[in-house]
Amino acid sequence: MAVTIKNAYEIGMMRVACRLASEVLDFITPYVCAGISTGELDRLCHEYMIKKQKTIPAPLHYQPPGYPPYPKATCISVNDTICHGIPGEKVLKIGDSLNIDITVIKDGYYGDTSRMFIVGEGSILTKRLIQVTFECMWLGIAQVKKGAYVGDIGHAIQTYAEAQGYSVVREYCGHGIGKVFHEDPQILHYGRPNTGLKLQAGMIFTIEPMINAGKCDSRTMPDRWTVKTRDRSLSAQWEHTVLVTETGYEVLTVSANTQKPPDNH
Repeated sequence: MAVTIKNAYEIGMMRVACRLASEVLDFITPYVCAGISTGELDRLCHEYMIKKQKTIPAPLHYQPPGYPPYPKATCISVNDTICHGIPGEKVLKIGDSLNIDITVIKDGYYGDTSRMFIVGEGSILTKRLIQVTFECMWLGIAQVKKGAYVGDIGHAIQTYAEAQGYSVVREYCGHGIGKVFHEDPQILHYGRPNTGLKLQAGMIFTIEPMINAGKCDSRTMPDRWTVKTRDRSLSAQWEHTVLVTETGYEVLTVSANTQKPPDNH
């Protein structure tokens, strides 16, 4: 699949879709508390997308080759789940950490973003992993500019994560996005500088590092979607959709309550 360079109209449509995806996370934030199930969080998000936004939840019935259809509107990954956690009967308790991953379709264009949440007061270890992962994402974003390389993004993320004693998940990566959910380029969250595809203005892709407190190895559950850490260590992930501009980058997945970049960014 070739990399698509978006024109001004397509970039405008992507700004809308990405803002709407981020607004789903704004909406759901007050509901993330002890006693609620991940299935109820998914139901609330789904209803908000369909009724309030008139968007389509992209994950629902999504079926890549070799996978069963994904059964829910969101991915909610709790504690040692790295990604693609299927919302269901699990009830959140104080201290849990979770990633809520939202992708909406608006007028044929996809917006994709995720955030981390802690239920109540998390442990120092949990808060540190989430903060370092947030910083990793922003260090990756900071590499984005016309003429830079995909490897620059991965190298910045990997170097920082490993310096903090954490590991980078290898099997899953960021991706190009537009009128297709997943397209080229693949954005690895590890790598070497000045390697891989050269970035051009008009490219749009996600940066979504998955960082584990323990080793990077993962295992896939029998549902064939849910991916957990093999050593049962905590995992965290943040995701933004980013546009390469003539002068640098623009983060598209922003809304009223989007977290600001870290102070050291």
